[in-house]
Amino acid sequence: MSAEHVEEVVSEEPFLGTLDIALLVVLLVGATWYFMRSRKKEEAPIRSYSIQPTTVSTVSTTENSFIKKLKASGRSLVVFYGSQTGTAEEFAGRLAKEGLRYRMKGMVADPEECDMEELLQMKDIPNSLAVFCLATYGEGDPTDNAMEFYEWITNGEVDLTGLNYAVFGLGNKTYEHYNKVAIYVDKRLEELGATRVFELGLGDDDANIEDDFITWKDRFWPSVCDFFGIEGSGEEVLMRQFRLLEQPDVQPDRIYTGEIARLHSMQNQRPPFDAKNPFLASVIVNRELHKGGGRSCMHIELDIDGSKMRYDAGDHIAMYPINDKILVEKLGKLCDANLDTVFSLINTDTDSSKKHPFPCPTTYRTALTHYLEITAIPRTHILKELAEYCSDEKDKEFLRNMASITPEGKEKYQNWIQNSSRNIVHILEDIKSCRPPIDHICELLPRLQPRYYSISSSSKLYPTNVHITAVLVQYETPTGRVNKGVATSYMKEKKPSVGEVKVPVFIRKSQFRLPTKSEIPIIMVGPGTGLAPFRGFIQERQFLRDGGKVVGDTILYFGCRKKDEDFIYREELEQYVQNGTLTLKTAFSRDQQEKIYVTHLIEQDADLIWKVIGEQKGHFYICGDAKNMAVDVRNILVKILSTKGNMNESDAVQYIKKMEAQKRYSADVWS
Repeated sequence: MSAEHVEEVVSEEPFLGTLDIALLVVLLVGATWYFMRSRKKEEAPIRSYSIQPTTVSTVSTTENSFIKKLKASGRSLVVFYGSQTGTAEEFAGRLAKEGLRYRMKGMVADPEECDMEELLQMKDIPNSLAVFCLATYGEGDPTDNAMEFYEWITNGEVDLTGLNYAVFGLGNKTYEHYNKVAIYVDKRLEELGATRVFELGLGDDDANIEDDFITWKDRFWPSVCDFFGIEGSGEEVLMRQFRLLEQPDVQPDRIYTGEIARLHSMQNQRPPFDAKNPFLASVIVNRELHKGGGRSCMHIELDIDGSKMRYDAGDHIAMYPINDKILVEKLGKLCDANLDTVFSLINTDTDSSKKHPFPCPTTYRTALTHYLEITAIPRTHILKELAEYCSDEKDKEFLRNMASITPEGKEKYQNWIQNSSRNIVHILEDIKSCRPPIDHICELLPRLQPRYYSISSSSKLYPTNVHITAVLVQYETPTGRVNKGVATSYMKEKKPSVGEVKVPVFIRKSQFRLPTKSEIPIIMVGPGTGLAPFRGFIQERQFLRDGGKVVGDTILYFGCRKKDEDFIYREELEQYVQNGTLTLKTAFSRDQQEKIYVTHLIEQDADLIWKVIGEQKGHFYICGDAKNMAVDVRNILVKILSTKGNMNESDAVQYIKKMEAQKRYSADVWS
């Protein structure tokens, strides 16, 4: 109300005095100012773009009650995942999505982001079911995101009566503790009173984990239907989980360009640095270690000064790589896409806490470069969806057949996809009539995962540097194509000579540790790049000796093909031998007619091995190939303990298990 209007009112209504008018004006002006100020505050968060960027966390940190979400959205199925590489999360998503066919609306949940004690309330939801897709990694350890849940059921004595559950495990038979986590959780939930709806499923990543999963899943759903007295809704209906929203008007500073979670985190770095907030480390050294032989092994040094990240010898450094630009361009052309289109994929399930499959809004180029595994071997559910985009019926039937659970389909998938190492680009190149839209490809492909490397330096010598030792992965496939490792190809190009180059990294702690007492002797078995963590161990033992500490015997078994070609860090190791710090045992498999491996040397040194691990209670370490070398070494140890320690085979096996429990026997292996 204006002052002029107030004066007119006064002349007509003389019972208000001048002081009354003044007070009224002050009150009106104050109220108007307060109202306008409040409106501005309320309106401030509104942006000009359609969808605000979100992080990639699966469950909102502001609401960790999965029970509330189940009840609010009328769901009865929750699928938890323990995932280190993304496969368990992918399987969990597939199970939750399929629940609709069996009148069980489902949701996926990360146990790290949930209050898992709410499992006690699952019995309050009719026909409820909790499924656990749990991977085992390391030496029988739960994944990082399942650690708290694992410890809770291990140490707690809660009553889970009324909880219906099923477990599918993801493991690798080449490892000593195959599927240990899933086996334990399945058994422990039953001990706590929960009801097993279907038998434990075990997936073997060394063979065909996709086959293991779909075979288990094919029997799982009929059992669920029998248990709850429900019926499936017939044929599977393919449904998109995310809808496409193209966003040409989004401001450039609101578009994700490769950040893992927080927008602009690569430009505005701030600790703490971890998997969702990697540190951009400068590459200060990148040199070739091999002196011939046609293969390449890189020694890379990263500067982590200012990051506040700390590491110990034996820890791992994880790196987020980017995909080959040529492959990205190929995929864009095969899908007839403009890779610079700005878009978001938005979850069609509005109750889901996972709003996007990766940070959005972004461009197709960024998504295919930074966020998606375009070189991964596609699983069967992807083939099933691709079949719908084939204009040729023969192509459609071919893909559908490979995605089926028939023996013929499984064999075709094994030969045409797995044995031939075909990725999504190769499939679209070879099946000419299959032309899916690029946004559906972005929905189907799994997330690009960080690659982990054993740190090959000691922080005692290099507190602000991290060293990596990595063999370049490159091989020809049966189709005549050359497949390249994503991370090692990415690192190969990171040469400091061409200016400042940086890579996003974070450090993961390990249980692979030197003895706390330096006088304890150690034996290390590390052929090839298995030497990496032991280089850090040896550096540390030398550092302690230089500082006047008593250091026990440090014995290394190292092997490679040829002494003059791929004997990595040869000069360093020979210098440690001269200093009296290291006893070096070497095997060069191809330098003579009969191949010699580190396992042969260990067999020959039975007396030395027994002296160190039997009499002196020393530590034994293995790093490298899990499938053959690590298994062979363990079997040789059993023989040595049996003969030199006067044990039977069973006692020798138990002796090694006791060493493991005491952290005297450690393995850092891969398949």
